[in-house]
Amino acid sequence: MFKYWVIPFAALLLGSSAVRAAAGDSAIHQPKYVLVIHGGAGTILKSQMTPAKEAAYKAGLTKALEAGYAVIQRGGQSLDAVEAAVRVMEDNPLFNAGKGAVFTNEGRNEMDAAIMNGKNLAAGAVASVTTIRNPITAARAVMEKSQHVMMIGSGAEKFAKQAGCEIVDPEYFYTEDRWKSLQKVRAADSTKMQLDHDSAVKKTTLLGIENKDAKFGTVGAVALDKQGNLAAATSTGGMTNKKFGRVGDSPLIGAGTYANNATCAISCTGWGEYFIRLVVAKTVSDLMAYKNLSVQDAAAELIMKQVPQLGGDGGLIALDKDGNMAMPFNTAGMYRGMVTSDGKIEVFIYKGDN
Repeated sequence: MFKYWVIPFAALLLGSSAVRAAAGDSAIHQPKYVLVIHGGAGTILKSQMTPAKEAAYKAGLTKALEAGYAVIQRGGQSLDAVEAAVRVMEDNPLFNAGKGAVFTNEGRNEMDAAIMNGKNLAAGAVASVTTIRNPITAARAVMEKSQHVMMIGSGAEKFAKQAGCEIVDPEYFYTEDRWKSLQKVRAADSTKMQLDHDSAVKKTTLLGIENKDAKFGTVGAVALDKQGNLAAATSTGGMTNKKFGRVGDSPLIGAGTYANNATCAISCTGWGEYFIRLVVAKTVSDLMAYKNLSVQDAAAELIMKQVPQLGGDGGLIALDKDGNMAMPFNTAGMYRGMVTSDGKIEVFIYKGDN
């Protein structure tokens, strides 16, 4: 059974001034967060991370936070902030989005993204795109330059080109590390299918989700601007070795991405099939709206209870209309970071390191 604190921020910022404030230190005020990001959750262990790679991940998260915060600091929209932060991570091959997208079973990079405006519930998404350099920008174009919410495949790519998004050769998304990961998962699938004759196990393997480490990897951002508007954005390369045109929760409004000024903005990461079944992002918002739960308690209810009870895992980031944030996860780690209204940046990777 997973455990979490119900004191605001305690599960997120142990040892920080925020926890001391929650514990009753009236001289210290809780910080107001304006931008929170994630770079994926999963089996992320310090024992398997080199100091150089750890530093690179933290630098990538910091750069994304700086890009988004610069927008908010100059009075820009939360929509611009989340797009800016996600674009930085899409351009960083360390993260499973954009340039760092994983490969499908067919050896392709198929990407999904979504963005949502908490002010008016406008939303846009793209799925299974292969030539758009920054899928999050294409998702925003769908929201602002069409009458639709989601476009997929070649249609989405044609629209993105007409909307002025940067189109690249699919070869742009190739990275050696992701290609090697595909070969490793393919080999594991082949061995599993040869050794295990149970049809249920074969089915999961064929769907590409038997190897749990192959399914994680998403980037996302949630922001609160100076006008009090929330926004959320999520982008992903999906599952390594995924088959049959599979689409996860990231581009599905209400499942992996959601924003509503009345409650919160949310971006999820993890085993998408379970986040879809539980409509995780919208359910967190509903718990706040209809049961008056805090953003921390609502997020914990889904990530620490309902998702694992169903058999899934992962995490999410959330920011409410007052600048309170939550970033629960039930995996070994989650790349994550946040910046306060005064510009203080913090980034973390492993469980228990914040």
